Amino acid sequence: MTTIPTQTAELEEPKDLGLGSVVGGVNEKRLLNRDGTFNPRRSGLPFFSSLSGYHYMLTISWPKFYAMILGGYLAVNALFALAYLACGMDSLIGEKPSAMGGAFWRAFFFSVESLSTIGYGNVTPNGMPAHFVMTFEALVGLLGLALGTGILFARFSRPTAALLFSTRAVIAPYRGKTAFMFRVTNSRTNQLVELEAKVLFSRIEGSVRKYDQVALERSRVTFFPLSWTVVHPINEKSPMFEMTHADLVAKDAEFLILLTGIDETFSQTVHARSSYKPDEIVVGYRFVNIYNPMDDDGVVSIDVRRLSEVEIADDNDWSQTSTWHHTGHFAGYAPPKR
Repeated sequence: MTTIPTQTAELEEPKDLGLGSVVGGVNEKRLLNRDGTFNPRRSGLPFFSSLSGYHYMLTISWPKFYAMILGGYLAVNALFALAYLACGMDSLIGEKPSAMGGAFWRAFFFSVESLSTIGYGNVTPNGMPAHFVMTFEALVGLLGLALGTGILFARFSRPTAALLFSTRAVIAPYRGKTAFMFRVTNSRTNQLVELEAKVLFSRIEGSVRKYDQVALERSRVTFFPLSWTVVHPINEKSPMFEMTHADLVAKDAEFLILLTGIDETFSQTVHARSSYKPDEIVVGYRFVNIYNPMDDDGVVSIDVRRLSEVEIADDNDWSQTSTWHHTGHFAGYAPPKR
């Protein structure tokens, strides 16, 4: 009896990597900004279900945070000042309004004293309506102080990665071929361990955008005390093989970077994102040496100011790339003219 083997057609799994093949089909903006924020947006969600004030206060910048705290503090005191004035001109007694810039400012500064529980005593509430307003304001002050203190503590204690990416990437000679490279370092004094890098190569093919997670020469480093040059060798298995820089521009290519590591101080996972577009990639250049001369104590150090500096690759480096004079592609890209 003869057995006839059967073949099952397997569909290749789409490699959208979470962004979708339609995203960026006609892309006017980069998908991922250099600071790690995404340009694609979600719409159609109910306003209150998508609103998270706590998350917003944790993630906004420090200048915005302080501006919102200051603005909210002034606004609350102004509202309570108007509430005291609404209770009548004799709702506050003590210091004359003329001595404090007028009735509104007297009520405003009395509100500041009540909200912060200072209570100098030169102005006091008079009558039940004013005392009710003062009682409610004292409650608002206690709750506001507790909430503000909690958010401020959460902002300080929330572990985040402050990784500094080189402002440009390079395509340079690498072990007889070429490679896509960028550099990264930690801009803080804390230590990161078990740092892992993922590089996604995005480009338009036809009318859809395709994504590939490219292979790295080293995708993980155990310790990260200095800097790391992330390298993607451009070989026959690379989706960049036999492409030129003009191809990257024509295909609206983008390299999406995700770095994940463990903050040694908090023992929690942190991550950082960035991206590179073709106009931020230089071909035929290499990164300059970032290491400083070793000091008298034998300590190794780097100069972070040179993180993004590049120089033209030497002719000897290019002579080791065996294919550039045949193809002119990234498999061995021709060196730039000096």
